[in-house]
Amino acid sequence: MADIRLDRLTKIFPGDVKAVDEVSLDIRDGEFMILLGPSGCGKSTTLRMIAGLESITSGDLSIGGSRANDVDPRDRNLAFVFQNYALYPHMSVRDNLSFGLRLRRLSAAEIASRVKEVAEMLGIGALLDRKPGALSGGQRQRVALGRALVREPVAFLLDEPLSNLDAKLRAGMRTELIKLHRQLGRTIVHVTHDQVEAMTMGERICIMKDGRVIQVGPPLEVYRNPVNTFVAGFLASPPMNLLPARLEAGGGEEPAAIHGSLRVPLPATYDPSSTGDRPIVLGIRPEDLYDHPVADAVAVDLRVIAVEVLGPETILVAEIPGGGEISARLGRSFTAPVGAWQRLHLDASQIHLFEADTGLALPKRPTAAQMRKAGP
Repeated sequence: MADIRLDRLTKIFPGDVKAVDEVSLDIRDGEFMILLGPSGCGKSTTLRMIAGLESITSGDLSIGGSRANDVDPRDRNLAFVFQNYALYPHMSVRDNLSFGLRLRRLSAAEIASRVKEVAEMLGIGALLDRKPGALSGGQRQRVALGRALVREPVAFLLDEPLSNLDAKLRAGMRTELIKLHRQLGRTIVHVTHDQVEAMTMGERICIMKDGRVIQVGPPLEVYRNPVNTFVAGFLASPPMNLLPARLEAGGGEEPAAIHGSLRVPLPATYDPSSTGDRPIVLGIRPEDLYDHPVADAVAVDLRVIAVEVLGPETILVAEIPGGGEISARLGRSFTAPVGAWQRLHLDASQIHLFEADTGLALPKRPTAAQMRKAGP
């Protein structure tokens, strides 16, 4: 069993700097958990406390059901993969892979067997006699993963393991890590600030800010139902458009959120009787704007500020008359001159509403599926 439980875990550095503030999180046995957040949010410090590389100021850590606060790092049977790979430069790949096994005094036959198996799994069998300095970034990353794998730990702790790779290698290594997780079935806790890594790799995402847990859930659930404007604006690229708006729920007209010339009727997911007239933040995903009519759409004329052609898609940045800027994710064939007027169509059923003062998401009516799940 390699379930990992954090109960109000806190880390305070000298100078009363609180890096991690009462983080509680249950990581299930065999789960691929992502710790996601901006630099300085406490995610790496949390991972290092799990590994035993940082002391715990307060709170409890349990691994496999046993309290681990005071357990020596080497006795936790966890494998840590560092951002900079931390390979021994004077050792060959073979020696890097086998070093930890030799310290544990395994037999030469067992060491050779494990190194061979892992090298074949990662496709680095031809590199065993090379030194790290003769390897590419992707090869060094595979060796670092291999050194963790040969130990056969109960869980893997990965701290920004792909951040030093170029875009193509990152995409390839994401796939390799997903395949490894499915093959091994071991618990993985992966720290990253990359939203693409979080969305594509994790079974659940834990989003952190200022040392605290903000939201935990499956990637699509967090994406579709962000709990506040921080999560909405952090997850995905380009992020959700967050526009200061006014909610008008009376006066004989249908309830609507208004920002500049944009007036968006409230979808059925929101109960107008619980909203009332007040300032809010209107959230619009870039992919919910179209350059052609769609069902439940609201047409809006925008002034083009920039057109970013990315190949498979085009990002339009435009200005709302009387309001602010908005980004739209459009098809690869879209084009428009800067300064021109462009009509877009907003899928009003997909908008998000947040409190203006707290940034918290306004409650939605439960869906039919949620009501069936809740039962009588």
